[in-house]
Amino acid sequence: MNYRTMSRELAYQPGEQFRDELLDLKAFMRRAFQVLVYNAIDGDYAEFGCCGATTFTLAWGAADLVGHKAHLWAFDSFEGLPSSTDPRDAHTGWTEGVMAMTEEAFIGRCQANGVPEQAYTTVPGFYSESLSSGSRDPRPGRICFAYVDCDLYTSTLQALEFLGDRLCHGAVVAFDDYYCFSESHPSGERLAVTEFFANHERWRLVPYIQWGWYGMSFIIEARQSAPAPAFSW
Repeated sequence: MNYRTMSRELAYQPGEQFRDELLDLKAFMRRAFQVLVYNAIDGDYAEFGCCGATTFTLAWGAADLVGHKAHLWAFDSFEGLPSSTDPRDAHTGWTEGVMAMTEEAFIGRCQANGVPEQAYTTVPGFYSESLSSGSRDPRPGRICFAYVDCDLYTSTLQALEFLGDRLCHGAVVAFDDYYCFSESHPSGERLAVTEFFANHERWRLVPYIQWGWYGMSFIIEARQSAPAPAFSW
């Protein structure tokens, strides 16, 4: 065994974590759309929190690769995170205005990445307005894949309430910041997921794929047909 060569292979390289996480996310997107195609689960893709357009581009590429006909929806304030004093939103990295990207910049990035204009719809605005029942914004009917990157508990809960009746048995729901929370108490996406699905009358979550150090996904199962889980997630 060449220990000198092995030492070089074990050494971390600059930027390695970001490259690995991107590849992890790319693989997850492909697998998620593959399971939808294999199980014949149709519907749209909805992303909540779209700064950078990277995840959105990967979703379009994965759907195109495996032949899933999902239309893509981008829900974002395009002004960054909203202000909040709710302790359930607490995190050192989640402050008002961070992760802002204008709608024009998002569309420009999608174009640069080869995403066809007719493949997606943007819905700008903070969720308290754009996801409300009185909103006149266009909205999807049936969603088979939701990617939630809201960070905040309050925003995630608004996204989940919007998704509730639009989800379907066999759908994939992914949470980009599932393992991010306050240093002293539950908060953020994980808390919203736990509360929303704890006693949901229609849906039960089945753990699916984790990616990176931060993200977790689930398969939606119809509660009346789903066996009681043998574990706690």
